Amino acid sequence: MNKLDDLKKIYDSTEITDELEFKVRQSIRRTKLKNGMQLGKKFAIASVASLIIFTGMVNINQSFAMAMSELPVIGAVVKVLSYRFDVIENDNVNADIEAPVISGLEDEVLENALNEKYYEESKALYDDFIEEMGEIIEMDGHLGVDSGYVVMTDTDKILSIGRYVVNTVGSSSTTVQYDTIDKEEGILITLPGLFKDDAYIKRLSDYIIETMKSEMANDDSKVYWVGDDQFSSFESIDANQSFYITEEGKLVLSFDKYEIAPGYMGVITFEIPTEIISDLLVNSTDEGYVKP
Repeated sequence: MNKLDDLKKIYDSTEITDELEFKVRQSIRRTKLKNGMQLGKKFAIASVASLIIFTGMVNINQSFAMAMSELPVIGAVVKVLSYRFDVIENDNVNADIEAPVISGLEDEVLENALNEKYYEESKALYDDFIEEMGEIIEMDGHLGVDSGYVVMTDTDKILSIGRYVVNTVGSSSTTVQYDTIDKEEGILITLPGLFKDDAYIKRLSDYIIETMKSEMANDDSKVYWVGDDQFSSFESIDANQSFYITEEGKLVLSFDKYEIAPGYMGVITFEIPTEIISDLLVNSTDEGYVKP
């Protein structure tokens, strides 16, 4: 109770930004839809206050983010919060870097390991930016980095988080990394772990190649680096190709900007039909993560 009293004092003295208010309202709306009924007024107020306290603290102190598991979780409202580094912006340089903070996993070791990884990767981005910023301003150049996260899937079983980085130096590049977590078992799901053996690499690669060729044949605006006439033709996915699993249980493979196509195509994803990989999966589609 002393911890919660202290948090309330911080909450009372914390300015609530428009962005934070939007996130709070968005979380309440998602909870209403999921439960299929309106939240009671008293519970809603308590949930909002708790979310504001937690989010405010995470944005103030990263050590709080690492200690989140010591505090009680208020229902299903608190799932993924964030730690935001100082926003830097002027005519030449801008940096907006935000790291996700997971709270409420059954496996606290996994939770802390992921949160530490997210923080350290984001801090490295921020430190690199600060180191380069002075020289860029002196040269009257331009430098930008925008990093954050998107919750792709959040079910009773699975949590998929996509963490993106957009670097701008003249032109921009975009990378996205996904983590897909079995919340019930406390397991970080890997692409090889979904399959019996490495036969999935060729099966998925063949499907993507055929899909790229088909899309180009039917849409002149789409260009992929595939085929003999391409300078860097796509031949195979990586064994640990970036992926996530949708709420419907579909496997989605992701490719960074410039990885398999010109930059204007952006980040590219392919949803894989379950029927083409069902015989390769470790678990049947009735029991596993990937569904029909």
